[in-house]
Amino acid sequence: MIHQILRTCVCLIVLSAQGKCNWPAREETEEYWNEAAEKTLHKIYGKDNLKRNPARNVILFIGDGMGLSTATAGRILKGQNDGRPGEETVSALDKFPNVGLSKVYCVDKQSPDSASTATAILSGVKTKFGVLGLNGRAVHKKCSSAAGNEVESILTRSANLGKSTGIVTTTEVQHATPAAAYAHSASRGWYVDSAMNSTVKSEGCKDISLQLLAMGRKINVVLGGGRSYMRPDGAYDEEYFSRRPGMRDDRRDLIREWKNLQPSNKARYVWRRSALNAVNAKNTDYLLGLFQPKELRYDHDRRNDIAGEPSLEEMTEKAIQILRKNPSGYFLLVEGGKIDHAHHYNQANIALREFLAFEKAIQKAMDMTSTENTLIVVTADHGHVFTLGGYADRGNPIHGYARNHNEPRKAVDKLQYTSIAYANGPGYTLDTATGKRKAITGDTTRDITYRYQAAVPLSSETHSAEDTVVFARGPMSYLFTGVYEQNYIAHAMMFASCVGNTF
Repeated sequence: MIHQILRTCVCLIVLSAQGKCNWPAREETEEYWNEAAEKTLHKIYGKDNLKRNPARNVILFIGDGMGLSTATAGRILKGQNDGRPGEETVSALDKFPNVGLSKVYCVDKQSPDSASTATAILSGVKTKFGVLGLNGRAVHKKCSSAAGNEVESILTRSANLGKSTGIVTTTEVQHATPAAAYAHSASRGWYVDSAMNSTVKSEGCKDISLQLLAMGRKINVVLGGGRSYMRPDGAYDEEYFSRRPGMRDDRRDLIREWKNLQPSNKARYVWRRSALNAVNAKNTDYLLGLFQPKELRYDHDRRNDIAGEPSLEEMTEKAIQILRKNPSGYFLLVEGGKIDHAHHYNQANIALREFLAFEKAIQKAMDMTSTENTLIVVTADHGHVFTLGGYADRGNPIHGYARNHNEPRKAVDKLQYTSIAYANGPGYTLDTATGKRKAITGDTTRDITYRYQAAVPLSSETHSAEDTVVFARGPMSYLFTGVYEQNYIAHAMMFASCVGNTF
């Protein structure tokens, strides 16, 4: 105990002066976060002696980058798409009876990334920026720091207890959020062996795609993008033929190897929407669907071409149909991953449409499940420096410039401004002739790819450090009320579904 106190003092006093460490050393341990979450769990669970009704199934929705402003603006856009003013609209999220706030900072950063936050949400342990499925003792991009510092996710725990499990995402299945459910990596960027240098490989670290394969049949359903990372260099893609070949240096075809895992006539691999829709859930126990070489398209770009991509709603529906056959229950992770991508480019019109696609998937899950046996948790891993306001009139188009009594509001520079804005990012613009902001029009801002104006010029807009909202419904959903550390979410889900520690 004395040793730990001394180590903490050294970290806070000495190392902070050198710019190396600004946090207590104990936060790098799994035990610290587990104990803290257990205390919160005891406090909330014991409140009013509420009766325990365990959840057989858990569905976790993570809107990557879906801060509160995104959820609010998305709700307004939904209503305006239906011809209403918009502000009064009720989204699927508004139907959840229990709401809380989670603190998203990671061990070493005030504003986190998706690897550290997904590790917290899925494994119950906070870690460092860029680190995946490891505790805070791991060092970013240092392979040798991974061994012995692995943390176990709720997906793995559920599978080990005989539950079915699934992952659905609009990004690559190797991306930070889905990968946190099954991988342990000192770098979130090690999707494929060709992304790892010789030193990393010599130290024995495995790329994330290989770790996905190593899970074997523990994951029943995997749907998203990422075919290139599963195929050898030079292997052509079934959709694009000579374009976008595989990226693996080890010459392995992991898709073929997945098909051969414990051969079963109930395992299916699909790569286009029509094939997914044709899958008979009754005769399918294992499903791998990879619908793009890398990430999926934005929802507004999906079209009926030779392959076609399923929507997030369609993938969620198919996953639930397959997983719910297990009488022991299931755990399903669903990520709306491209909300985040659009925000990084200051493209709010795309981000909000990605939110609407995410919201449809949530509603589908609500329609297909019962609050008696299925806990649904919806949250964001982090937000963005995205905001809306400006004293616009009621019903003002969310993508338009702010109006007052149907007249555009003007800023100090005598130019109109939009209700939507970013604190930083590539949307920063100045007129070189005047040195002022460039003038904007309502027609410009309606364009789907429009970059909204930002205050600070950056090549990519940043994540925010603000708390994210947690929505919950179903058995023991009251556990998610209040304000808590982000890693608590995993402990509450595990406790509610009897796959973690109980008391």
